[in-house]
Amino acid sequence: MLAALLTTVFFSLSAVTANRSVRYLGGNEANFWRLLFATILLGLFSHIWGVGLEGGCLEWFLLSGFVGFGLGDLALFQAYPRLGSRLTVLLVHCLAAPIAMVVEWLWLGNAMNAVEVVCGFTILAGIVVALLPGKTAAPMDRHWASGIAFASIAALGQGGGAVLSRKAYAVAAATGFELEGVAGGLNATYQRILAGLAIAAFTVLFVRRQAVFAHFGRLTNKPVEIVSQNQWSRAWPWILLNGLAGPTIGVACFQWALQSNKSGIVLPIVALTPMVVVPFARYLEGEKPTIRSLVGGIIAVSGVALLTQADRIVAWLNRSP
Repeated sequence: MLAALLTTVFFSLSAVTANRSVRYLGGNEANFWRLLFATILLGLFSHIWGVGLEGGCLEWFLLSGFVGFGLGDLALFQAYPRLGSRLTVLLVHCLAAPIAMVVEWLWLGNAMNAVEVVCGFTILAGIVVALLPGKTAAPMDRHWASGIAFASIAALGQGGGAVLSRKAYAVAAATGFELEGVAGGLNATYQRILAGLAIAAFTVLFVRRQAVFAHFGRLTNKPVEIVSQNQWSRAWPWILLNGLAGPTIGVACFQWALQSNKSGIVLPIVALTPMVVVPFARYLEGEKPTIRSLVGGIIAVSGVALLTQADRIVAWLNRSP
Protein backbone atom coordinates (compact mmCIF):
# COMPACT_ATOMS: atom_id res chain seq x y z
CA MET A 1 0.00 0.00 0.00
CA LEU A 2 2.97 2.32 0.60
CA ALA A 3 3.79 2.33 -3.11
CA ALA A 4 0.20 3.22 -4.04
CA LEU A 5 0.09 6.03 -1.48
CA LEU A 6 3.40 7.45 -2.75
CA THR A 7 1.92 7.30 -6.23
CA THR A 8 -0.92 9.59 -5.17
CA VAL A 9 1.53 12.18 -3.82
CA PHE A 10 3.65 12.30 -6.97
CA PHE A 11 0.64 12.11 -9.30
CA SER A 12 -0.88 15.06 -7.44
CA LEU A 13 2.25 17.13 -7.89
CA SER A 14 2.31 16.01 -11.52
CA ALA A 15 -1.28 17.18 -12.10
CA VAL A 16 -0.59 20.70 -10.81
CA THR A 17 2.67 21.09 -12.73
CA ALA A 18 1.12 19.60 -15.89
CA ASN A 19 -1.67 22.14 -15.83
CA ARG A 20 0.92 24.94 -15.57
CA SER A 21 2.98 23.62 -18.50
CA VAL A 22 -0.12 23.18 -20.68
CA ARG A 23 -0.93 26.88 -20.22
CA TYR A 24 2.37 27.85 -21.84
CA LEU A 25 2.97 25.13 -24.45
CA GLY A 26 -0.37 23.47 -25.17
CA GLY A 27 -1.27 19.85 -24.47
CA ASN A 28 0.70 18.07 -27.20
CA GLU A 29 3.96 19.99 -26.71
CA ALA A 30 3.83 19.79 -22.91
CA ASN A 31 3.16 16.05 -23.00
CA PHE A 32 6.00 15.36 -25.45
CA TRP A 33 8.72 17.33 -23.67
CA ARG A 34 7.94 15.94 -20.23
CA LEU A 35 7.99 12.39 -21.64
CA LEU A 36 11.29 13.06 -23.41
CA PHE A 37 12.86 14.32 -20.17
CA ALA A 38 11.50 11.34 -18.21
CA THR A 39 12.72 8.88 -20.86
CA ILE A 40 16.27 10.24 -20.59
CA LEU A 41 16.25 9.89 -16.79
CA LEU A 42 14.70 6.41 -16.84
CA GLY A 43 16.96 5.24 -19.66
CA LEU A 44 20.10 6.28 -17.79
CA PHE A 45 19.00 4.41 -14.69
CA SER A 46 17.77 1.32 -16.52
CA HIS A 47 20.78 0.84 -18.80
CA ILE A 48 23.37 1.60 -16.09
CA TRP A 49 21.86 -0.06 -13.00
CA GLY A 50 18.86 -1.94 -14.33
CA VAL A 51 17.91 -4.42 -17.05
CA GLY A 52 17.48 -2.03 -19.98
CA LEU A 53 15.27 -3.66 -22.57
CA GLU A 54 15.60 -7.17 -21.17
CA GLY A 55 13.26 -9.04 -18.88
CA GLY A 56 11.24 -11.29 -21.17
CA CYS A 57 8.13 -9.10 -21.12
CA LEU A 58 9.18 -6.09 -23.20
CA GLU A 59 6.31 -6.47 -25.65
CA TRP A 60 3.73 -6.39 -22.86
CA PHE A 61 5.25 -3.31 -21.25
CA LEU A 62 5.40 -1.59 -24.64
CA LEU A 63 1.73 -2.37 -25.18
CA SER A 64 0.96 -1.09 -21.68
CA GLY A 65 2.87 2.10 -22.48
CA PHE A 66 1.08 2.47 -25.80
CA VAL A 67 -2.28 2.35 -24.02
CA GLY A 68 -1.34 4.26 -20.84
CA PHE A 69 1.45 6.71 -21.68
CA GLY A 70 0.48 6.97 -25.34
CA LEU A 71 -3.27 7.13 -25.85
CA GLY A 72 -4.12 7.80 -22.19
CA ASP A 73 -1.75 10.70 -21.55
CA LEU A 74 -2.38 12.17 -24.99
CA ALA A 75 -6.06 12.41 -24.09
CA LEU A 76 -5.26 13.55 -20.53
CA PHE A 77 -3.34 16.60 -21.74
CA GLN A 78 -6.23 17.50 -24.04
CA ALA A 79 -8.71 17.23 -21.17
CA TYR A 80 -6.78 19.59 -18.86
CA PRO A 81 -7.46 22.81 -20.83
CA ARG A 82 -11.09 21.82 -21.47
CA LEU A 83 -12.18 20.74 -17.98
CA GLY A 84 -9.45 22.06 -15.72
CA SER A 85 -7.15 19.94 -13.57
CA ARG A 86 -9.70 19.27 -10.78
CA LEU A 87 -12.49 17.79 -12.89
CA THR A 88 -10.04 16.05 -15.23
CA VAL A 89 -8.29 14.23 -12.40
CA LEU A 90 -11.64 13.41 -10.79
CA LEU A 91 -13.08 11.85 -13.94
CA VAL A 92 -9.92 9.99 -14.91
CA HIS A 93 -9.24 8.36 -11.56
CA CYS A 94 -12.85 7.60 -10.74
CA LEU A 95 -13.42 5.91 -14.09
CA ALA A 96 -10.03 4.14 -14.25
CA ALA A 97 -10.61 2.07 -11.11
CA PRO A 98 -13.85 0.29 -12.17
CA ILE A 99 -12.52 -0.09 -15.73
CA ALA A 100 -9.43 -1.89 -14.38
CA MET A 101 -11.54 -4.04 -12.05
CA VAL A 102 -13.74 -5.26 -14.88
CA VAL A 103 -10.96 -5.76 -17.43
CA GLU A 104 -8.69 -7.67 -15.02
CA TRP A 105 -11.59 -9.82 -13.89
CA LEU A 106 -12.72 -10.69 -17.42
CA TRP A 107 -9.22 -11.15 -18.88
CA LEU A 108 -6.94 -12.33 -16.06
CA GLY A 109 -9.58 -13.86 -13.81
CA ASN A 110 -8.47 -11.82 -10.77
CA ALA A 111 -11.86 -11.13 -9.30
CA MET A 112 -12.13 -8.86 -6.28
CA ASN A 113 -13.99 -9.92 -3.17
CA ALA A 114 -17.03 -8.02 -1.94
CA VAL A 115 -15.11 -6.14 0.77
CA GLU A 116 -12.52 -4.85 -1.72
CA VAL A 117 -15.27 -3.71 -4.09
CA VAL A 118 -17.14 -1.87 -1.32
CA CYS A 119 -13.93 -0.20 -0.12
CA GLY A 120 -12.98 0.82 -3.65
CA PHE A 121 -16.31 2.45 -4.32
CA THR A 122 -16.25 4.12 -0.88
CA ILE A 123 -13.03 5.84 -1.93
CA LEU A 124 -14.56 6.91 -5.22
CA ALA A 125 -17.72 8.15 -3.48
CA GLY A 126 -15.64 10.27 -1.12
CA ILE A 127 -13.80 11.84 -4.02
CA VAL A 128 -17.06 12.64 -5.80
CA VAL A 129 -18.45 14.29 -2.65
CA ALA A 130 -15.27 16.32 -2.27
CA LEU A 131 -14.80 17.53 -5.80
CA LEU A 132 -18.08 17.80 -7.67
CA PRO A 133 -19.11 21.46 -8.01
CA GLY A 134 -21.98 22.68 -5.85
CA LYS A 135 -25.19 24.30 -7.01
CA THR A 136 -23.82 27.75 -6.35
CA ALA A 137 -20.63 27.19 -8.35
CA ALA A 138 -20.10 29.83 -11.01
CA PRO A 139 -20.43 28.55 -14.56
CA MET A 140 -17.17 28.22 -16.43
CA ASP A 141 -16.44 28.33 -20.13
CA ARG A 142 -15.43 24.75 -20.79
CA HIS A 143 -15.71 22.48 -23.77
CA TRP A 144 -17.65 19.91 -21.79
CA ALA A 145 -18.42 17.31 -24.46
CA SER A 146 -14.90 17.02 -25.84
CA GLY A 147 -13.38 17.37 -22.36
CA ILE A 148 -15.43 14.51 -20.95
CA ALA A 149 -14.63 12.41 -24.02
CA PHE A 150 -10.88 13.01 -23.64
CA ALA A 151 -11.02 12.34 -19.88
CA SER A 152 -12.89 9.08 -20.52
CA ILE A 153 -10.25 7.99 -23.03
CA ALA A 154 -7.54 8.90 -20.50
CA ALA A 155 -9.30 6.77 -17.86
CA LEU A 156 -9.51 3.86 -20.28
CA GLY A 157 -5.81 4.29 -20.98
CA GLN A 158 -4.87 4.35 -17.30
CA GLY A 159 -7.07 1.39 -16.37
CA GLY A 160 -6.13 -0.66 -19.42
CA GLY A 161 -2.45 0.18 -19.04
CA ALA A 162 -2.52 -0.96 -15.41
CA VAL A 163 -4.03 -4.33 -16.31
CA LEU A 164 -1.51 -4.81 -19.13
CA SER A 165 1.29 -4.08 -16.65
CA ARG A 166 -0.14 -6.77 -14.37
CA LYS A 167 -0.01 -9.16 -17.31
CA ALA A 168 3.60 -8.15 -17.99
CA TYR A 169 4.60 -8.90 -14.40
CA ALA A 170 2.88 -12.30 -14.61
CA VAL A 171 4.82 -13.11 -17.80
CA ALA A 172 8.08 -11.97 -16.20
CA ALA A 173 7.46 -14.17 -13.14
CA ALA A 174 6.59 -17.16 -15.34
CA THR A 175 9.90 -16.81 -17.18
CA GLY A 176 11.85 -16.59 -13.92
CA PHE A 177 12.58 -12.87 -14.20
CA GLU A 178 11.41 -10.85 -11.23
CA LEU A 179 11.01 -7.06 -11.30
CA GLU A 180 10.83 -6.11 -7.66
CA GLY A 181 10.64 -2.92 -5.61
CA VAL A 182 11.26 0.61 -6.78
CA ALA A 183 14.10 -0.52 -9.08
CA GLY A 184 11.74 -2.94 -10.81
CA GLY A 185 9.15 -0.17 -11.12
CA LEU A 186 11.69 2.17 -12.73
CA ASN A 187 12.73 -0.51 -15.24
CA ALA A 188 9.12 -1.30 -16.10
CA THR A 189 8.35 2.39 -16.47
CA TYR A 190 11.28 2.84 -18.85
CA GLN A 191 10.07 0.04 -21.11
CA ARG A 192 6.52 1.43 -21.02
CA ILE A 193 7.45 5.04 -21.70
CA LEU A 194 9.20 4.25 -24.98
CA ALA A 195 5.90 3.54 -26.71
CA GLY A 196 4.30 6.60 -25.15
CA LEU A 197 7.16 8.86 -26.28
CA ALA A 198 6.85 7.55 -29.85
CA ILE A 199 3.14 8.41 -29.95
CA ALA A 200 3.73 11.85 -28.39
CA ALA A 201 6.49 12.63 -30.91
CA PHE A 202 4.34 11.55 -33.84
CA THR A 203 1.46 13.70 -32.60
CA VAL A 204 3.62 16.81 -32.22
CA LEU A 205 5.13 16.38 -35.68
CA PHE A 206 1.71 15.77 -37.21
CA VAL A 207 0.18 18.86 -35.58
CA ARG A 208 3.11 21.04 -36.61
CA ARG A 209 2.91 19.76 -40.18
CA GLN A 210 -0.80 20.51 -40.29
CA ALA A 211 -0.16 24.05 -39.03
CA VAL A 212 2.51 24.65 -41.66
CA PHE A 213 0.27 23.20 -44.36
CA ALA A 214 -2.63 25.41 -43.30
CA HIS A 215 -0.43 28.49 -43.44
CA PHE A 216 1.54 27.91 -46.63
CA GLY A 217 -0.26 25.16 -48.52
CA ARG A 218 -3.69 26.78 -48.35
CA LEU A 219 -2.29 30.32 -48.34
CA THR A 220 -4.50 31.37 -45.46
CA ASN A 221 -3.82 34.06 -42.89
CA LYS A 222 -3.68 31.54 -40.05
CA PRO A 223 -0.28 31.83 -38.35
CA VAL A 224 1.93 28.82 -37.76
CA GLU A 225 1.85 27.94 -34.08
CA ILE A 226 5.39 28.29 -32.75
CA VAL A 227 6.29 28.32 -29.07
CA SER A 228 7.98 31.61 -28.26
CA GLN A 229 11.14 31.99 -26.20
CA ASN A 230 9.13 33.74 -23.49
CA GLN A 231 6.73 30.80 -23.29
CA TRP A 232 9.63 28.38 -23.03
CA SER A 233 11.33 30.37 -20.30
CA ARG A 234 8.13 30.13 -18.23
CA ALA A 235 7.32 26.54 -19.10
CA TRP A 236 10.59 24.63 -18.73
CA PRO A 237 10.69 24.51 -14.89
CA TRP A 238 7.17 23.05 -14.87
CA ILE A 239 8.09 20.62 -17.66
CA LEU A 240 11.07 19.31 -15.69
CA LEU A 241 9.13 19.06 -12.43
CA ASN A 242 6.21 17.38 -14.17
CA GLY A 243 8.49 14.92 -15.95
CA LEU A 244 10.18 14.02 -12.67
CA ALA A 245 7.04 13.76 -10.50
CA GLY A 246 4.73 12.08 -13.02
CA PRO A 247 6.22 9.72 -15.62
CA THR A 248 9.44 9.08 -13.67
CA ILE A 249 8.93 8.73 -9.91
CA GLY A 250 5.12 8.64 -9.87
CA VAL A 251 4.71 5.93 -12.50
CA ALA A 252 7.64 3.98 -11.01
CA CYS A 253 5.77 3.87 -7.68
CA PHE A 254 2.61 2.94 -9.60
CA GLN A 255 4.38 0.01 -11.25
CA TRP A 256 5.89 -0.96 -7.89
CA ALA A 257 2.39 -1.11 -6.41
CA LEU A 258 1.10 -3.26 -9.29
CA GLN A 259 3.82 -5.87 -8.75
CA SER A 260 1.99 -7.45 -5.83
CA ASN A 261 -1.50 -5.90 -5.80
CA LYS A 262 -4.46 -6.20 -8.12
CA SER A 263 -5.15 -3.14 -10.24
CA GLY A 264 -8.62 -2.92 -8.70
CA ILE A 265 -6.96 -2.32 -5.33
CA VAL A 266 -4.18 0.00 -6.50
CA LEU A 267 -6.31 2.29 -8.65
CA PRO A 268 -8.87 3.24 -5.98
CA ILE A 269 -5.98 4.30 -3.72
CA VAL A 270 -4.41 6.24 -6.59
CA ALA A 271 -7.84 7.80 -7.05
CA LEU A 272 -7.08 9.76 -3.86
CA THR A 273 -4.89 11.94 -6.09
CA PRO A 274 -7.52 14.73 -6.34
CA MET A 275 -7.58 14.93 -2.56
CA VAL A 276 -3.81 15.10 -2.24
CA VAL A 277 -3.79 17.84 -4.90
CA VAL A 278 -5.39 20.23 -2.35
CA PRO A 279 -2.21 21.32 -0.50
CA PHE A 280 -0.26 21.63 -3.75
CA ALA A 281 -3.05 23.64 -5.35
CA ARG A 282 -3.32 25.90 -2.32
CA TYR A 283 0.42 26.59 -2.30
CA LEU A 284 0.86 27.02 -6.05
CA GLU A 285 -2.54 28.38 -7.07
CA GLY A 286 -4.04 29.80 -3.85
CA GLU A 287 -7.05 27.43 -3.92
CA LYS A 288 -8.63 26.89 -0.49
CA PRO A 289 -10.34 23.60 0.46
CA THR A 290 -14.09 23.68 1.16
CA ILE A 291 -16.12 21.92 3.86
CA ARG A 292 -17.35 19.51 1.22
CA SER A 293 -13.79 18.63 0.24
CA LEU A 294 -12.91 17.90 3.86
CA VAL A 295 -15.96 15.65 4.35
CA GLY A 296 -15.23 13.84 1.11
CA GLY A 297 -11.62 13.42 2.16
CA ILE A 298 -12.66 11.75 5.42
CA ILE A 299 -14.89 9.32 3.48
CA ALA A 300 -12.17 8.54 0.94
CA VAL A 301 -9.44 8.04 3.54
CA SER A 302 -11.76 5.76 5.51
CA GLY A 303 -12.15 3.66 2.39
CA VAL A 304 -8.37 3.42 2.04
CA ALA A 305 -7.99 2.39 5.67
CA LEU A 306 -10.58 -0.36 5.26
CA LEU A 307 -9.03 -1.49 1.99
CA THR A 308 -5.66 -2.06 3.64
CA GLN A 309 -7.41 -4.43 6.06
CA ALA A 310 -9.65 -6.13 3.47
CA ASP A 311 -8.09 -9.59 3.89
CA ARG A 312 -8.54 -9.47 7.66
CA ILE A 313 -12.13 -8.29 7.28
CA VAL A 314 -12.90 -11.15 4.87
CA ALA A 315 -11.30 -13.67 7.23
CA TRP A 316 -13.33 -12.28 10.13
CA LEU A 317 -16.58 -12.44 8.12
CA ASN A 318 -15.85 -16.03 7.03
CA ARG A 319 -14.79 -17.28 10.44
CA SER A 320 -16.59 -20.31 11.78
CA PRO A 321 -19.39 -19.52 14.27
